[in-house]
Amino acid sequence: MKYLIVGLGNPGSEYAHTRHNIGFDVLDALVASNTIFSPVKHGEMATLKHKGRTLLLLKPNTYMNLSGKAVMYWMQQEKINLEHLLIITDDIALPFGTIRIKPRGSDGGHNGLKDIQTRLGTNKYHRFRFGVGNDFSKGRQVDFVLGKWNEEEQHKLTERLERSVLAIQSYASIGLERTMNFFNNT
Repeated sequence: MKYLIVGLGNPGSEYAHTRHNIGFDVLDALVASNTIFSPVKHGEMATLKHKGRTLLLLKPNTYMNLSGKAVMYWMQQEKINLEHLLIITDDIALPFGTIRIKPRGSDGGHNGLKDIQTRLGTNKYHRFRFGVGNDFSKGRQVDFVLGKWNEEEQHKLTERLERSVLAIQSYASIGLERTMNFFNNT
């Protein structure tokens, strides 16, 4: 069984380890020292095996607003069913470090999710939302999500990334519903 796990983010060193690139950071934590990402069409990919499942981990290089292009390409290329697609994204509506896994939903104003939804023609795809908080003043949202973690967040980030890795492994091995029960709001 194959899964396509897509971490959303923007390519380039200026975006590395920002709140908006948490999808890339979660995938980096998932591979740890087990494998490396290699350049592929529309991004970088690593392959992991977990409990008899193949996890294709994709970091698109299409920039956030065009994430759907990479998602569609690799779903078609690898013949991935919609129920085996998981999109990892930042979410300002959730407190820092909160994990929320859902089977579907709106794009919530997130341009990466908006493009994926448009390209797939549905909002019924699995998503892994990582809370980045909303500690920004009016009109400063872009600066906040493209900014680096503050000292307190950075201190807690390692544990939150470890929890995210466990959630993704759970998703691939025991499925969406049970994973949601174990990990949502933790």
